[in-house]
Amino acid sequence: MTRPALIVGSNSDIGTAIAHALAASGHGLQLAARAPSDRLAADIAARHGVAVSTHVFDVTDTAGAATFLGSLPEMPGIVVSVAGFLGDPAATRGDPERISQIIAVNFTGPAVLLEAAAERIGSGWVIGVSSVSGDRGRASNYWYGAAKAGLSTMLSGLRQRYAGSNVRVMVVKPGFVATRMTRGMKLIGPLTNTPEEIAALVCKAMDRGREVVYPFRWWLVMLALRSVPERIYRRLKL
Repeated sequence: MTRPALIVGSNSDIGTAIAHALAASGHGLQLAARAPSDRLAADIAARHGVAVSTHVFDVTDTAGAATFLGSLPEMPGIVVSVAGFLGDPAATRGDPERISQIIAVNFTGPAVLLEAAAERIGSGWVIGVSSVSGDRGRASNYWYGAAKAGLSTMLSGLRQRYAGSNVRVMVVKPGFVATRMTRGMKLIGPLTNTPEEIAALVCKAMDRGREVVYPFRWWLVMLALRSVPERIYRRLKL
């Protein structure tokens, strides 16, 4: 019998899309958020005919991550953290409280949860949704990028720790996604994906055993950006 998938940040647009995609593949779901949606759970259960439960969890509660996992009715076989918070980049600069929030939501919270999950699931997937913003710093959102870089690096180390085991560790770097978090931002059409496209990418990556996942166009963009010498890159308006 297939073990359920735990989605942390299930109320987010990407979290909801991943939940639907996994349910369509026959996975039961455990939807976790600070205020999980019973309506979403009922909708997924009705559409896909799988068992869906809801669980209250704040990803920034690092001290409670292990306890939360232990409280689940069944240990999941897939654990996905979609937690993310962009905030106001301009207001964040020089504001320790805002900086701490950015780091807690985008790095330390998901990192502690996913490490705890990897230690407990025995076999299956541990998946963190990070960002291309973590691949190279940008003046426009460097605190967010730094937090996502931390998450990506932590997952890389976790992947090495569990190499050769039955625990697989995936990092997903979506690039621009049309969500509530990016509403009002000037997104580049050809580089912008929908939450459903990211969800399909995650499911395909699991099927193919891929552990570092970008939309293809973003893989090309970041390959190019990483190759730009620092003396040139620092002058770019990004």
